[in-house]
Amino acid sequence: MRKLILIQLLLCLGFASQAQSAYQEIREGNELFKNNSFEAATKKYQESMAKDIEPVESSYNIGNALYRQEKYEDAARYFNQAANKTEDKIVKSNAYHNLGNALLKEEKLEESVKAYKSSLRSNPKNEDSRYNLAYAQKMLQQQQQQEQEKKEDQKEDENKEDQENKDQQENKDEEKKDEEKKDEEQKSEEEKKQEEQEKQKQREIEREASPW
Repeated sequence: MRKLILIQLLLCLGFASQAQSAYQEIREGNELFKNNSFEAATKKYQESMAKDIEPVESSYNIGNALYRQEKYEDAARYFNQAANKTEDKIVKSNAYHNLGNALLKEEKLEESVKAYKSSLRSNPKNEDSRYNLAYAQKMLQQQQQQEQEKKEDQKEDENKEDQENKDQQENKDEEKKDEEKKDEEQKSEEEKKQEEQEKQKQREIEREASPW
């Protein structure tokens, strides 16, 4: 059911149980995994990796166990290791698929899209990866659209603030002009008054100097 894939981000399980040369630790880890003992399963898989030969299924299964513990960043690292270790196209595809799931849980949408594409390059018939790729691309598109809208809103706010600052500056300039005009008018009035006083004083002097 496709909705189930989106909600649970279906993990591709069962690889280790089908491996031709699985180690005892891997088998024990698988049993623990089936019983939902994911932390104990992780330790068993890590024990298998401590051997001289590190089987790809150890990295793959550790990734699955960590994923179930919601340790998505660590799970992604092991899925990536598994994908790089194997030449088996199906296993590589499944590892990249699970890598995409872990990255999607971390909301690393661009990286998850790349992982699903890598999964499909290894196995074009992996319909789970194709479906999750479409979902991740849709989420990425929405994220980019939201970021673009946020930038536009921020730019609009900045333009609005600039206009408000410009208006405030214009108002200040107008007020300054008005004050200068008033000062000029006041100065002119004072000069006129002073000039009138000088004329009056001159007339008084002339009056005093007039002959009988």
